[in-house]
This record gives sequence, structure tokens and C-alpha cells, in this order.
Amino acid sequence: MATLLRKIGLIRLHDRDTEDPKHHQGSLKGTKGNQKNNAKHCQTTNETNILSTPEIKAKKLDQHSKDKERPGKEKQQTAGGVLGASIPPHRQHCTQVRTRRLMKELQEIRRLGDNFITVELVDDNLFDWNVKLHQVDKDSALWQDMKETNTEFILLNVTFPDNFPFSPPFMRVLTPRLENGYVLDGGAICMELLTPRGWSSAYTVEAVMRQFAASLVKGQGRICRKAGKSKKAFSRKEAEATFKSLVKTHEKYGWVSPPVSDG
Repeated sequence: MATLLRKIGLIRLHDRDTEDPKHHQGSLKGTKGNQKNNAKHCQTTNETNILSTPEIKAKKLDQHSKDKERPGKEKQQTAGGVLGASIPPHRQHCTQVRTRRLMKELQEIRRLGDNFITVELVDDNLFDWNVKLHQVDKDSALWQDMKETNTEFILLNVTFPDNFPFSPPFMRVLTPRLENGYVLDGGAICMELLTPRGWSSAYTVEAVMRQFAASLVKGQGRICRKAGKSKKAFSRKEAEATFKSLVKTHEKYGWVSPPVSDG
């Protein structure tokens, strides 16, 4: 059975920003040492983000670089609001990798001509995206629901951790309220490729969104029309708790639906 990722043409970026040692072990012995070093540099998911409001504007990114180069310079503010905290070199490296990768992906998405997805930055934050999914399978019940309810898109929020692309983004549905389709409480999404176990640094946001669109249809996702419940908004706190729980469950019993390579 042909894999879904092959059908949707999963995009892989072949540059140094996607070389994740976790997914290339044993492939090139000569570069094993360098890959190991990259993993050490970028496994800092739980550390504080060094940019409180990172922006695309080159002017601000340049100013941030200048501040890091000043010897003895202490940072005045971090994402967690801690004053006087110095930034370790490996954190600087991870931020540079993440920034380059996301700027490149944002440019690629904006060049797409099929209007599959569109992206808006939340408060001009490069690491926090609102993604509008405009298309699903036109033979599906979900597409029919979208037409009947005048729903132009499914809105998702995607946030990127400090060590992206070596760790997956956190993705959740915002609106409309969906039922089934592997969308759970709070708008959490049950997809293996959104977990550290199923993630590859070569996966692009566009490819992830295509996999999500396919899993919505496969899981018979529908727009909720029940009185009262349909108006209840999804919450991030609930989504995070649900996702953490489902990952723990799947790690214990295995991934059955939908697997990363479901076709």
C-alpha cells in the first residue's frame, strides 16, 4: 500500500538546517561526530526561549545578533522575563537554526499558488503561527460540512520549540469545533509525526498540514453542529494536557491510528 506521505509529496529540505542526527544514524560514518554535536546543541526543549517577541524584520534580528557579540553583555530580558541572564552558545546556535528554517518555510508557503494553506504570525512572532487550512478532500463529508456552514477554512495554531526543526511543533485546532478526525479535547491532534518518536527534521509545515488534512478525512472528521457544544471554544491548556496523555498512551500500547506513514 503506497504511503500517504508519498501521495502528498512530502517535502524534504536537504540543507544543513534539516540534518537531524536522530534520523541519520549510521548513514554517513564520516559525519557521525558532527551529527552527535548538533544533537547535543539542540536538545534544549525545556529551556527558556531567548527572544521574547522574535520578529521577521531583519533589522531586529540584526540588532539581536549585535547584542550577543558584545563581550560581557548581559541580556536585559528573556522570554521568561528573567533579567541579567546570559545566553549559552548552544542556545544561540539553536535559535539561529530555527529562525533560518522558519523564514525559509514561510517564504515557500507564501509562494504556493494552490491556496492550500495560508499563514499569519501571532503578534509578529516568527515562532507562533496561525495556519488556515483551506482545502480537504472534496469528496468528503467534512468538505460538505464546510460548504453548508460557510466555513472557509480550518484554523490551527502551530508553535515551534527552541530546538525546532529537531523537535516537532505543537499543533492544535482553534476553529471550527471538530468532531472525530483524530481531533481530541481542546483541539489536540492525534498524529504520530507530531511526537518526538515520529518526527523528522526534514518534515515541512506544509507537509504536516497535508498529512493532517488527510487524517481528518480518514478519521471521518465533521464540523460540530450540536447546540451549545459547537460554540464552546477549544483551549490550549486542555489541548496540551490531552496531547501529553495520548502520547503517553500510544507509547505504551503503540500507534495504530493514524501512523506516520498511513496510506
